Amino acid sequence: MRNKNWIEFNNNNIKNGDIKDKVCEGQPQKIKIHKEKKGKKGKTVTVISGFGSENTSQIGNLLKKLKVYCGTGGSLNDQGIQLQGDMQDKVKFFLRKEGYGI
Repeated sequence: MRNKNWIEFNNNNIKNGDIKDKVCEGQPQKIKIHKEKKGKKGKTVTVISGFGSENTSQIGNLLKKLKVYCGTGGSLNDQGIQLQGDMQDKVKFFLRKEGYGI
């Protein structure tokens, strides 16, 4: 019989609220979500802007979660977060679920 090559552990004592890092801490800011068609060779992109924080690592973590949730590509630039395609409804639902003000 082969040895196990994975580790089983229980992480029930870790709460999501304890490890959740927020991009907009302090006073809530208005996050703007809109789609653009210029740039990207005429393709539609969803732009998310209005984060009050300059911490790019937290915004990068949010971008990673959004890309996984929406199942699409995206990037971080000076305007904010860009996701490929028309993802306005999915982004609004995800950000509300995570506790961000829209």
